Amino acid sequence: MSKDETDLIGKPIKDLYGTYVGKVVGTLTDIDGSIQTVGADCGSDGLVQIPFEQLVVQNDIVIFIPKWRLDAQRLLRQKGLTLRRMKALLDIVSSNDEMKEDAELINEKYKSKLLSIEEAEKEIHETLDTRTNELDEQIKSIKILIFDARVQYKSNEISETKFEHARTQATSMMEHSEHEKSEIANIKCRIDDLSMESIETPQPAKEQIQSAAVTYLNQEPVQHSTQDPVLPEPPVSNETKEEPPVQEESPVQEEPVPIGASVTEEPTSDWLNRMESQ
Repeated sequence: MSKDETDLIGKPIKDLYGTYVGKVVGTLTDIDGSIQTVGADCGSDGLVQIPFEQLVVQNDIVIFIPKWRLDAQRLLRQKGLTLRRMKALLDIVSSNDEMKEDAELINEKYKSKLLSIEEAEKEIHETLDTRTNELDEQIKSIKILIFDARVQYKSNEISETKFEHARTQATSMMEHSEHEKSEIANIKCRIDDLSMESIETPQPAKEQIQSAAVTYLNQEPVQHSTQDPVLPEPPVSNETKEEPPVQEESPVQEEPVPIGASVTEEPTSDWLNRMESQ
């Protein structure tokens, strides 16, 4: 047992958004000394046993992680790895037919694993939908609370200071609920994307897709900007336009673009000369 684990007792427990959950009272350990659950004083809810895997010790605070998050992350890892292995197996067989019989045995193992993962996926989807509905109800209750506080303020039942305090606290709670809803929606999208990907072309991790998209978007304006400097060069080419020899050297160019021809002709001829010399 690590020092952080032994120092749990007495520390406050907060969720991922900083809301106070309770305080650690004690721990239940296995025969080998590893912590199984943590007993937390949660006020009116009494003593609540929280699985140790749902807690992360950070300095003087213990962070509580929702079970749906752990289950979803575990599912994404397992299914992603299974699909990648099935893809690797197909690549091996496609390059060596002699290994087809041996690969079929392993492939059946991965197919069976994939079926069990899909069953777990259905349960996680139901859990996420249930949690989303709970958050929607919480948001409705918070909105009612804020509105009623405003009515009390307008009817001179509470002061403006009390109203602002109530509104600030309630708004913070609503933001936490909205943030958790967006996280759940993101997890569901990642699971759905992973479910729809084919074995032949497995989709990379969502983080890699987002990183690639950001890189592409960052490069897009740069590509346009490299062309823009070529267009504003008429002031330079206007000087060459007044010289008759330069205009005579570009008879093939149409009249509307003699300026562009004078600017690009010399680099093109230099390039052709280098190609001929090679």
